[in-house]
Amino acid sequence: MTNLDHRPRTEPRPQTATRAANGVVLAVLLMAIFMGQFDFFVVNVAAPSLRGDLGATDGALQLIVGGYAFAYASGLVSGGRLGDMFGYRTMFAGGMLGFSAASLLCGVATGPAQLAVFRLLQGATAAVMLPQVLASVKAMFPASYQPRAMAWYGVTAGLGAVAGQALGGLLVSADVAGLGWRSIFLVNVPIGLVVAALAWRILPARVGRSDEQQPVAARLRQLDPLGAAGIAASLALVLVPLTLGRAMGWPAWAWGCLAAAVPAGAATLRWERAAGRRGLTPMLDLPLLRGPGFRAGVLANVAFMLYFGSYMFTLSLLLQAGLGLSALAAGLVFTPAALAFAAAALVARRLIERAGLRVIVGGAVLTAAGLAALGWRLADAGLHAGLPAIVAATTVISLGNGFVLPSLIGVALADVPGRKAGVASGMLTAGQQFASSTGVALIGAVFFAVAASRTGHAGYPVAMAWSAAVDAALILLVAAMIPIIGRSSRRNRAS
Repeated sequence: MTNLDHRPRTEPRPQTATRAANGVVLAVLLMAIFMGQFDFFVVNVAAPSLRGDLGATDGALQLIVGGYAFAYASGLVSGGRLGDMFGYRTMFAGGMLGFSAASLLCGVATGPAQLAVFRLLQGATAAVMLPQVLASVKAMFPASYQPRAMAWYGVTAGLGAVAGQALGGLLVSADVAGLGWRSIFLVNVPIGLVVAALAWRILPARVGRSDEQQPVAARLRQLDPLGAAGIAASLALVLVPLTLGRAMGWPAWAWGCLAAAVPAGAATLRWERAAGRRGLTPMLDLPLLRGPGFRAGVLANVAFMLYFGSYMFTLSLLLQAGLGLSALAAGLVFTPAALAFAAAALVARRLIERAGLRVIVGGAVLTAAGLAALGWRLADAGLHAGLPAIVAATTVISLGNGFVLPSLIGVALADVPGRKAGVASGMLTAGQQFASSTGVALIGAVFFAVAASRTGHAGYPVAMAWSAAVDAALILLVAAMIPIIGRSSRRNRAS
Protein backbone atom coordinates (compact mmCIF):
# COMPACT_ATOMS: atom_id res chain seq x y z
CA MET A 1 0.00 0.00 0.00
CA THR A 2 1.12 3.52 -0.72
CA ASN A 3 2.31 5.10 2.50
CA LEU A 4 0.48 8.28 3.42
CA ASP A 5 3.33 9.80 5.42
CA HIS A 6 6.56 10.67 3.60
CA ARG A 7 7.50 13.77 5.61
CA PRO A 8 11.20 14.29 6.19
CA ARG A 9 12.41 13.68 9.74
CA THR A 10 13.02 17.39 10.22
CA GLU A 11 9.34 18.27 9.92
CA PRO A 12 7.12 18.41 12.99
CA ARG A 13 5.23 15.20 13.63
CA PRO A 14 1.44 15.27 13.78
CA GLN A 15 -0.15 15.55 17.15
CA THR A 16 -1.11 12.21 18.62
CA ALA A 17 -4.16 11.31 20.65
CA THR A 18 -6.30 8.34 21.51
CA ARG A 19 -8.27 6.72 18.72
CA ALA A 20 -11.51 7.94 20.29
CA ALA A 21 -10.25 11.53 20.43
CA ASN A 22 -9.06 11.31 16.84
CA GLY A 23 -12.49 10.03 15.87
CA VAL A 24 -14.25 13.00 17.45
CA VAL A 25 -11.95 15.48 15.71
CA LEU A 26 -12.40 13.68 12.40
CA ALA A 27 -16.19 13.68 12.75
CA VAL A 28 -16.20 17.46 13.23
CA LEU A 29 -13.94 17.98 10.22
CA LEU A 30 -15.98 15.69 7.99
CA MET A 31 -19.19 17.60 8.63
CA ALA A 32 -17.75 20.31 6.39
CA ILE A 33 -17.18 17.82 3.59
CA PHE A 34 -20.71 16.47 3.87
CA MET A 35 -22.25 19.95 3.88
CA GLY A 36 -20.15 21.19 0.98
CA GLN A 37 -20.98 18.18 -1.21
CA PHE A 38 -24.62 18.14 -0.16
CA ASP A 39 -25.13 21.75 -1.20
CA PHE A 40 -23.44 21.24 -4.55
CA PHE A 41 -25.83 18.45 -5.59
CA VAL A 42 -29.03 19.25 -3.68
CA VAL A 43 -30.13 22.04 -6.02
CA ASN A 44 -30.54 19.47 -8.81
CA VAL A 45 -33.60 17.94 -7.12
CA ALA A 46 -34.95 21.36 -6.07
CA ALA A 47 -34.81 22.77 -9.61
CA PRO A 48 -38.52 22.21 -10.42
CA SER A 49 -39.54 23.91 -7.16
CA LEU A 50 -37.24 26.86 -7.85
CA ARG A 51 -38.74 27.24 -11.30
CA GLY A 52 -42.29 27.18 -9.96
CA ASP A 53 -41.82 29.26 -6.79
CA LEU A 54 -39.27 31.85 -7.89
CA GLY A 55 -39.95 31.82 -11.62
CA ALA A 56 -36.35 30.84 -12.32
CA THR A 57 -35.53 30.41 -15.99
CA ASP A 58 -33.16 27.75 -17.30
CA GLY A 59 -30.37 30.34 -17.38
CA ALA A 60 -31.09 31.38 -13.79
CA LEU A 61 -31.05 27.75 -12.65
CA GLN A 62 -27.68 27.28 -14.29
CA LEU A 63 -26.36 30.31 -12.42
CA ILE A 64 -27.78 29.02 -9.14
CA VAL A 65 -26.10 25.63 -9.63
CA GLY A 66 -22.99 26.81 -11.44
CA GLY A 67 -22.38 29.90 -9.32
CA TYR A 68 -21.72 27.78 -6.26
CA ALA A 69 -19.42 25.52 -8.26
CA PHE A 70 -17.50 28.44 -9.75
CA ALA A 71 -16.96 30.30 -6.47
CA TYR A 72 -16.06 27.05 -4.74
CA ALA A 73 -13.55 25.96 -7.39
CA SER A 74 -11.91 29.35 -7.82
CA GLY A 75 -11.41 29.89 -4.09
CA LEU A 76 -10.10 26.51 -3.01
CA VAL A 77 -6.42 27.15 -3.69
CA SER A 78 -6.57 30.47 -1.86
CA GLY A 79 -8.46 28.84 1.01
CA GLY A 80 -5.81 26.15 1.33
CA ARG A 81 -2.96 28.65 1.31
CA LEU A 82 -4.71 30.83 3.91
CA GLY A 83 -5.03 27.78 6.15
CA ASP A 84 -1.28 27.18 5.89
CA MET A 85 -0.61 30.81 6.77
CA PHE A 86 -3.18 31.57 9.48
CA GLY A 87 -4.06 28.19 10.94
CA TYR A 88 -6.44 25.42 9.98
CA ARG A 89 -8.70 25.91 13.00
CA THR A 90 -9.19 29.62 12.32
CA MET A 91 -10.00 29.18 8.65
CA PHE A 92 -12.17 26.10 9.22
CA ALA A 93 -14.33 27.71 11.93
CA GLY A 94 -14.51 31.05 10.12
CA GLY A 95 -15.43 29.38 6.86
CA MET A 96 -18.12 27.31 8.57
CA LEU A 97 -19.68 30.43 10.12
CA GLY A 98 -19.61 32.15 6.74
CA PHE A 99 -21.17 29.10 5.09
CA SER A 100 -23.97 29.10 7.67
CA ALA A 101 -24.66 32.78 7.08
CA ALA A 102 -24.67 32.32 3.30
CA SER A 103 -27.04 29.35 3.65
CA LEU A 104 -29.41 31.53 5.70
CA LEU A 105 -29.37 34.15 2.96
CA CYS A 106 -30.08 31.49 0.32
CA GLY A 107 -33.00 30.24 2.40
CA VAL A 108 -34.65 33.66 2.59
CA ALA A 109 -33.95 34.76 -1.01
CA THR A 110 -36.97 36.31 -2.72
CA GLY A 111 -35.91 36.00 -6.34
CA PRO A 112 -33.61 34.01 -8.65
CA ALA A 113 -31.08 36.85 -8.95
CA GLN A 114 -30.75 37.09 -5.16
CA LEU A 115 -30.38 33.34 -4.84
CA ALA A 116 -27.69 33.24 -7.53
CA VAL A 117 -25.67 35.92 -5.67
CA PHE A 118 -26.05 34.17 -2.33
CA ARG A 119 -25.00 30.87 -3.90
CA LEU A 120 -21.79 32.57 -5.03
CA LEU A 121 -21.17 33.60 -1.43
CA GLN A 122 -21.97 30.09 -0.23
CA GLY A 123 -19.44 28.60 -2.66
CA ALA A 124 -16.77 31.12 -1.61
CA THR A 125 -17.18 30.30 2.08
CA ALA A 126 -17.12 26.57 1.32
CA ALA A 127 -13.77 27.17 -0.39
CA VAL A 128 -12.41 28.63 2.86
CA MET A 129 -13.42 25.74 5.14
CA LEU A 130 -13.03 22.64 2.97
CA PRO A 131 -9.26 22.63 2.22
CA GLN A 132 -8.62 22.68 5.97
CA VAL A 133 -10.09 19.18 6.29
CA LEU A 134 -7.45 17.30 4.31
CA ALA A 135 -4.76 19.66 5.61
CA SER A 136 -5.75 18.88 9.19
CA VAL A 137 -5.75 15.15 8.50
CA LYS A 138 -2.20 15.39 7.16
CA ALA A 139 -0.95 17.70 9.91
CA MET A 140 -2.75 16.45 13.01
CA PHE A 141 -3.15 12.68 12.79
CA PRO A 142 -0.37 10.10 13.13
CA ALA A 143 0.55 8.10 10.04
CA SER A 144 -1.15 4.99 11.40
CA TYR A 145 -4.50 6.80 11.58
CA GLN A 146 -4.37 8.65 8.27
CA PRO A 147 -5.57 5.77 6.01
CA ARG A 148 -8.64 5.37 8.23
CA ALA A 149 -9.26 9.13 8.08
CA MET A 150 -8.91 9.17 4.30
CA ALA A 151 -11.36 6.28 4.00
CA TRP A 152 -13.94 8.16 6.04
CA TYR A 153 -13.23 11.32 4.03
CA GLY A 154 -14.10 9.46 0.85
CA VAL A 155 -17.18 7.92 2.42
CA THR A 156 -18.39 11.34 3.55
CA ALA A 157 -17.70 13.01 0.20
CA GLY A 158 -19.61 10.33 -1.68
CA LEU A 159 -22.47 10.21 0.80
CA GLY A 160 -22.76 14.00 0.75
CA ALA A 161 -23.13 13.92 -3.03
CA VAL A 162 -25.69 11.11 -2.99
CA ALA A 163 -27.52 12.57 0.02
CA GLY A 164 -27.87 15.81 -1.89
CA GLN A 165 -30.15 13.86 -4.22
CA ALA A 166 -31.80 11.53 -1.67
CA LEU A 167 -32.25 13.73 1.43
CA GLY A 168 -32.74 16.78 -0.73
CA GLY A 169 -35.72 15.14 -2.37
CA LEU A 170 -37.11 14.21 1.03
CA LEU A 171 -36.74 17.76 2.39
CA VAL A 172 -38.39 19.35 -0.64
CA SER A 173 -41.26 16.86 -0.65
CA ALA A 174 -41.85 17.04 3.11
CA ASP A 175 -42.41 20.82 2.84
CA VAL A 176 -41.77 21.27 6.58
CA ALA A 177 -43.54 24.40 7.88
CA GLY A 178 -44.29 25.32 4.30
CA LEU A 179 -40.62 26.03 3.61
CA GLY A 180 -40.40 23.81 0.52
CA TRP A 181 -37.05 24.24 -1.26
CA ARG A 182 -35.86 26.75 1.37
CA SER A 183 -35.35 23.92 3.86
CA ILE A 184 -32.40 22.53 1.86
CA PHE A 185 -30.46 25.70 2.73
CA LEU A 186 -31.85 26.53 6.17
CA VAL A 187 -30.96 23.09 7.54
CA ASN A 188 -27.29 24.13 7.29
CA VAL A 189 -27.64 27.00 9.73
CA PRO A 190 -28.00 25.22 13.12
CA ILE A 191 -25.65 22.43 12.06
CA GLY A 192 -23.00 24.90 10.91
CA LEU A 193 -23.14 26.92 14.12
CA VAL A 194 -22.69 23.79 16.25
CA VAL A 195 -19.83 22.48 14.09
CA ALA A 196 -18.02 25.86 14.18
CA ALA A 197 -18.27 25.98 17.96
CA LEU A 198 -17.01 22.42 18.33
CA ALA A 199 -14.16 23.05 15.90
CA TRP A 200 -12.98 26.10 17.83
CA ARG A 201 -13.05 24.10 21.03
CA ILE A 202 -11.39 20.83 19.98
CA LEU A 203 -9.11 21.62 17.03
CA PRO A 204 -5.59 22.69 17.98
CA ALA A 205 -4.77 26.34 17.39
CA ARG A 206 -1.35 25.31 16.06
CA VAL A 207 -0.01 22.17 14.46
CA GLY A 208 3.70 22.75 15.08
CA ARG A 209 4.90 24.55 11.95
CA SER A 210 7.63 27.15 12.36
CA ASP A 211 5.76 29.79 10.32
CA GLU A 212 3.02 29.81 12.97
CA GLN A 213 5.39 31.81 15.17
CA GLN A 214 5.39 34.75 12.75
CA PRO A 215 3.34 37.83 13.72
CA VAL A 216 0.03 38.14 11.92
CA ALA A 217 1.15 41.40 10.27
CA ALA A 218 4.15 39.62 8.74
CA ARG A 219 1.94 36.88 7.36
CA LEU A 220 -0.48 39.44 5.91
CA ARG A 221 2.38 41.08 4.04
CA GLN A 222 3.16 37.71 2.41
CA LEU A 223 -0.32 37.38 0.91
CA ASP A 224 -0.55 37.15 -2.87
CA PRO A 225 -3.86 38.88 -3.75
CA LEU A 226 -2.94 39.29 -7.42
CA GLY A 227 -2.25 35.57 -7.69
CA ALA A 228 -5.59 34.77 -6.06
CA ALA A 229 -7.37 37.14 -8.46
CA GLY A 230 -5.57 35.62 -11.44
CA ILE A 231 -6.58 32.09 -10.46
CA ALA A 232 -10.21 33.15 -9.96
CA ALA A 233 -10.31 35.06 -13.26
CA SER A 234 -8.73 32.21 -15.23
CA LEU A 235 -11.26 29.73 -13.84
CA ALA A 236 -14.15 32.15 -14.44
CA LEU A 237 -13.17 32.53 -18.08
CA VAL A 238 -13.70 28.78 -18.47
CA LEU A 239 -16.54 27.97 -16.07
CA VAL A 240 -18.89 30.87 -16.87
CA PRO A 241 -19.16 30.19 -20.62
CA LEU A 242 -19.36 26.44 -20.03
CA THR A 243 -22.18 27.00 -17.54
CA LEU A 244 -24.21 29.51 -19.56
CA GLY A 245 -23.07 29.01 -23.14
CA ARG A 246 -25.37 26.14 -24.16
CA ALA A 247 -28.58 27.74 -22.86
CA MET A 248 -27.70 31.02 -24.63
CA GLY A 249 -26.84 29.41 -27.96
CA TRP A 250 -23.07 29.77 -27.57
CA PRO A 251 -22.79 33.55 -28.17
CA ALA A 252 -19.56 35.19 -29.26
CA TRP A 253 -18.68 36.30 -25.73
CA ALA A 254 -18.63 32.67 -24.56
CA TRP A 255 -16.04 31.71 -27.18
CA GLY A 256 -14.10 34.88 -26.42
CA CYS A 257 -13.93 33.99 -22.72
CA LEU A 258 -12.71 30.49 -23.49
CA ALA A 259 -10.02 31.86 -25.78
CA ALA A 260 -8.96 34.46 -23.20
CA ALA A 261 -8.61 31.79 -20.52
CA VAL A 262 -5.37 30.52 -22.06
CA PRO A 263 -3.35 33.77 -21.89
CA ALA A 264 -4.91 34.63 -18.53
CA GLY A 265 -3.85 31.28 -17.12
CA ALA A 266 -0.36 31.60 -18.59
CA ALA A 267 0.06 35.09 -17.11
CA THR A 268 -1.09 33.84 -13.70
CA LEU A 269 1.43 31.00 -13.79
CA ARG A 270 4.24 33.42 -14.68
CA TRP A 271 3.25 35.67 -11.79
CA GLU A 272 3.12 32.74 -9.39
CA ARG A 273 6.60 31.60 -10.39
CA ALA A 274 7.95 35.08 -9.66
CA ALA A 275 5.91 35.76 -6.50
CA GLY A 276 8.43 34.08 -4.21
CA ARG A 277 11.18 36.39 -5.44
CA ARG A 278 8.98 39.36 -4.50
CA GLY A 279 8.75 38.18 -0.90
CA LEU A 280 5.20 36.83 -1.31
CA THR A 281 3.78 33.38 -0.62
CA PRO A 282 2.42 32.16 -3.99
CA MET A 283 -1.16 30.89 -3.98
CA LEU A 284 -0.08 28.03 -6.26
CA ASP A 285 2.80 25.91 -5.03
CA LEU A 286 4.03 24.92 -8.47
CA PRO A 287 6.99 22.83 -7.21
CA LEU A 288 4.42 20.41 -5.76
CA LEU A 289 3.38 19.52 -9.30
CA ARG A 290 6.94 18.50 -10.11
CA GLY A 291 6.45 15.54 -7.80
CA PRO A 292 5.28 12.77 -10.16
CA GLY A 293 3.09 11.13 -7.53
CA PHE A 294 1.14 14.29 -6.70
CA ARG A 295 0.91 15.31 -10.36
CA ALA A 296 -0.38 11.91 -11.48
CA GLY A 297 -2.71 11.75 -8.47
CA VAL A 298 -4.25 15.13 -9.32
CA LEU A 299 -4.77 14.09 -12.95
CA ALA A 300 -6.43 10.83 -11.88
CA ASN A 301 -8.73 12.71 -9.51
CA VAL A 302 -9.59 15.18 -12.29
CA ALA A 303 -10.52 12.34 -14.66
CA PHE A 304 -12.66 10.71 -11.97
CA MET A 305 -14.54 13.91 -11.15
CA LEU A 306 -15.14 14.70 -14.83
CA TYR A 307 -17.09 11.45 -14.86
CA PHE A 308 -18.66 11.66 -11.39
CA GLY A 309 -20.04 15.21 -11.62
CA SER A 310 -21.62 14.61 -15.01
CA TYR A 311 -22.99 11.19 -14.00
CA MET A 312 -24.83 12.56 -10.97
CA PHE A 313 -26.21 15.46 -13.03
CA THR A 314 -27.41 13.44 -16.01
CA LEU A 315 -28.84 10.64 -13.87
CA SER A 316 -30.93 13.19 -11.97
CA LEU A 317 -32.20 14.58 -15.29
CA LEU A 318 -33.10 11.08 -16.50
CA LEU A 319 -35.04 10.22 -13.36
CA GLN A 320 -36.98 13.47 -13.02
CA ALA A 321 -37.27 15.00 -16.49
CA GLY A 322 -37.17 11.73 -18.43
CA LEU A 323 -39.02 9.23 -16.25
CA GLY A 324 -41.15 11.83 -14.48
CA LEU A 325 -40.24 10.84 -10.91
CA SER A 326 -40.87 13.25 -8.07
CA ALA A 327 -37.97 14.70 -6.11
CA LEU A 328 -38.67 12.21 -3.30
CA ALA A 329 -38.88 9.18 -5.61
CA ALA A 330 -35.71 10.21 -7.44
CA GLY A 331 -33.97 10.59 -4.10
CA LEU A 332 -35.03 7.11 -3.02
CA VAL A 333 -33.48 5.65 -6.19
CA PHE A 334 -30.11 6.93 -4.94
CA THR A 335 -30.41 5.29 -1.50
CA PRO A 336 -29.06 1.80 -2.41
CA ALA A 337 -26.21 3.50 -4.25
CA ALA A 338 -25.33 5.51 -1.15
CA LEU A 339 -25.23 2.38 1.00
CA ALA A 340 -23.10 0.54 -1.56
CA PHE A 341 -20.63 3.42 -1.74
CA ALA A 342 -20.26 3.60 2.03
CA ALA A 343 -19.75 -0.16 2.38
CA ALA A 344 -17.12 -0.30 -0.37
CA ALA A 345 -15.21 2.73 0.90
CA LEU A 346 -14.92 1.27 4.39
CA VAL A 347 -13.79 -2.13 3.12
CA ALA A 348 -11.36 -0.67 0.57
CA ARG A 349 -8.73 0.39 3.12
CA ARG A 350 -8.19 -3.14 4.44
CA LEU A 351 -8.26 -4.63 0.95
CA ILE A 352 -5.59 -2.19 -0.23
CA GLU A 353 -3.40 -3.13 2.73
CA ARG A 354 -3.46 -6.70 1.41
CA ALA A 355 -3.65 -6.30 -2.37
CA GLY A 356 -2.26 -2.81 -3.01
CA LEU A 357 -3.44 -0.42 -5.69
CA ARG A 358 -4.97 -3.25 -7.70
CA VAL A 359 -8.06 -2.73 -5.57
CA ILE A 360 -8.52 0.78 -7.02
CA VAL A 361 -8.08 -0.57 -10.55
CA GLY A 362 -10.67 -3.28 -9.84
CA GLY A 363 -13.09 -0.68 -8.48
CA ALA A 364 -12.70 1.47 -11.60
CA VAL A 365 -13.36 -1.53 -13.83
CA LEU A 366 -16.45 -2.39 -11.76
CA THR A 367 -17.72 1.18 -12.19
CA ALA A 368 -17.13 1.00 -15.94
CA ALA A 369 -19.03 -2.29 -16.10
CA GLY A 370 -21.98 -0.75 -14.25
CA LEU A 371 -21.99 2.24 -16.61
CA ALA A 372 -21.88 -0.09 -19.62
CA ALA A 373 -24.79 -2.13 -18.24
CA LEU A 374 -26.82 1.03 -17.55
CA GLY A 375 -26.12 2.44 -21.01
CA TRP A 376 -26.98 -0.84 -22.75
CA ARG A 377 -30.25 -1.25 -20.86
CA LEU A 378 -31.36 2.32 -21.58
CA ALA A 379 -30.38 2.17 -25.25
CA ASP A 380 -32.21 -1.15 -25.65
CA ALA A 381 -35.42 -0.50 -23.67
CA GLY A 382 -35.66 3.29 -23.56
CA LEU A 383 -38.36 4.59 -21.24
CA HIS A 384 -39.32 0.97 -20.49
CA ALA A 385 -35.94 0.12 -18.97
CA GLY A 386 -37.56 -0.23 -15.55
CA LEU A 387 -36.48 1.22 -12.22
CA PRO A 388 -35.20 -2.13 -10.82
CA ALA A 389 -32.65 -2.36 -13.65
CA ILE A 390 -31.61 1.27 -13.19
CA VAL A 391 -31.26 0.86 -9.41
CA ALA A 392 -29.20 -2.32 -9.86
CA ALA A 393 -26.83 -0.65 -12.33
CA THR A 394 -26.41 2.50 -10.24
CA THR A 395 -25.70 0.37 -7.16
CA VAL A 396 -22.91 -1.46 -9.01
CA ILE A 397 -21.52 1.89 -10.19
CA SER A 398 -21.48 3.27 -6.65
CA LEU A 399 -19.90 0.09 -5.32
CA GLY A 400 -17.00 0.61 -7.72
CA ASN A 401 -16.83 4.31 -6.85
CA GLY A 402 -16.44 3.40 -3.18
CA PHE A 403 -13.31 1.39 -3.96
CA VAL A 404 -11.83 4.24 -6.01
CA LEU A 405 -12.55 7.71 -4.61
CA PRO A 406 -11.32 7.59 -0.98
CA SER A 407 -8.10 5.78 -1.89
CA LEU A 408 -7.50 8.01 -4.90
CA ILE A 409 -7.51 11.10 -2.68
CA GLY A 410 -5.11 9.51 -0.20
CA VAL A 411 -2.72 8.36 -2.90
CA ALA A 412 -2.56 11.84 -4.45
CA LEU A 413 -1.53 13.41 -1.11
CA ALA A 414 0.78 10.61 0.01
CA ASP A 415 4.06 12.34 -0.90
CA VAL A 416 3.05 15.89 0.12
CA PRO A 417 5.07 17.41 3.00
CA GLY A 418 2.99 18.26 6.05
CA ARG A 419 3.90 21.95 5.93
CA LYS A 420 2.27 22.18 2.48
CA ALA A 421 -0.83 20.20 3.35
CA GLY A 422 -3.18 23.17 3.03
CA VAL A 423 -2.14 24.39 -0.40
CA ALA A 424 -1.87 20.81 -1.71
CA SER A 425 -5.37 20.04 -0.45
CA GLY A 426 -6.65 23.23 -2.04
CA MET A 427 -5.01 22.43 -5.37
CA LEU A 428 -6.34 18.86 -5.36
CA THR A 429 -9.86 19.85 -4.34
CA ALA A 430 -9.89 22.75 -6.82
CA GLY A 431 -8.91 20.34 -9.59
CA GLN A 432 -11.70 17.99 -8.53
CA GLN A 433 -14.31 20.75 -8.38
CA PHE A 434 -13.21 22.31 -11.66
CA ALA A 435 -13.40 18.88 -13.29
CA SER A 436 -16.84 18.21 -11.83
CA SER A 437 -18.18 21.53 -13.14
CA THR A 438 -16.55 21.00 -16.52
CA GLY A 439 -17.97 17.48 -16.73
CA VAL A 440 -21.47 18.78 -15.99
CA ALA A 441 -21.09 21.42 -18.71
CA LEU A 442 -19.46 19.33 -21.46
CA ILE A 443 -21.08 15.94 -20.96
CA GLY A 444 -24.31 17.71 -19.99
CA ALA A 445 -24.18 19.44 -23.39
CA VAL A 446 -23.92 16.04 -25.09
CA PHE A 447 -26.86 14.82 -23.00
CA PHE A 448 -29.09 17.77 -23.91
CA ALA A 449 -28.16 17.57 -27.60
CA VAL A 450 -29.05 13.88 -27.82
CA ALA A 451 -32.22 14.30 -25.73
CA ALA A 452 -33.41 17.10 -28.04
CA SER A 453 -32.96 14.89 -31.10
CA ARG A 454 -35.95 12.71 -30.10
CA THR A 455 -39.58 13.67 -29.59
CA GLY A 456 -41.00 13.97 -26.09
CA HIS A 457 -39.16 12.21 -23.30
CA ALA A 458 -37.91 9.38 -25.50
CA GLY A 459 -34.56 11.10 -25.96
CA TYR A 460 -33.61 11.02 -22.27
CA PRO A 461 -32.70 7.30 -22.02
CA VAL A 462 -30.67 7.53 -25.23
CA ALA A 463 -28.94 10.66 -23.96
CA MET A 464 -28.09 8.88 -20.69
CA ALA A 465 -26.69 5.94 -22.65
CA TRP A 466 -24.36 8.29 -24.55
CA SER A 467 -23.21 10.07 -21.41
CA ALA A 468 -22.67 6.71 -19.68
CA ALA A 469 -20.38 5.66 -22.55
CA VAL A 470 -18.29 8.82 -22.15
CA ASP A 471 -18.20 8.33 -18.38
CA ALA A 472 -17.06 4.71 -18.78
CA ALA A 473 -14.14 5.87 -20.94
CA LEU A 474 -13.12 8.40 -18.27
CA ILE A 475 -13.19 5.88 -15.42
CA LEU A 476 -11.13 3.42 -17.49
CA LEU A 477 -8.59 6.23 -17.96
CA VAL A 478 -8.40 6.46 -14.16
CA ALA A 479 -7.75 2.71 -14.00
CA ALA A 480 -4.92 3.07 -16.52
CA MET A 481 -3.28 5.85 -14.45
CA ILE A 482 -3.17 3.94 -11.15
CA PRO A 483 -0.06 1.86 -12.02
CA ILE A 484 1.73 5.09 -13.01
CA ILE A 485 0.96 6.59 -9.60
CA GLY A 486 2.18 3.41 -7.90
CA ARG A 487 5.50 3.43 -9.76
CA SER A 488 6.00 7.14 -8.98
CA SER A 489 5.37 6.54 -5.29
CA ARG A 490 7.80 3.61 -5.16
CA ARG A 491 10.52 5.73 -6.82
CA ASN A 492 9.89 8.51 -4.31
CA ARG A 493 10.26 6.13 -1.35
CA ALA A 494 13.42 4.65 -2.83
CA SER A 495 15.00 8.12 -3.18
